[in-house]
Amino acid sequence: MIELSQAAVSEIGRLKSKQLLSNIFVRLAVKPGGCSGWFYDISFDDAVKDDDRLFDSHGIRILIDPASLDYINGLILDYSEDLMGGGFRFHNQRAIATCGCGNSFSISQ
Repeated sequence: MIELSQAAVSEIGRLKSKQLLSNIFVRLAVKPGGCSGWFYDISFDDAVKDDDRLFDSHGIRILIDPASLDYINGLILDYSEDLMGGGFRFHNQRAIATCGCGNSFSISQ
């Protein structure tokens, strides 16, 4: 299960309104790299792959591939703004360490 805060829902809605396609999904993935071993990748996608898991949070449809789901099941996605600008914040209960940027993490195997 993936949860979105109300701030994340609002920001995704704002970004989604700028997309050319109206029937679009948010794709959330984990990729190797970053300071701590893994980093979050969030994008828009209009195609559902056969093995994708589909989640709905506050009307936002989220696609996650099975490999990424192992790393982020239970994730809470938030959005906040500060003096440096706005950005998504990932609260991952599986992460044992995170980078200062907040987008890179490691988990115990």
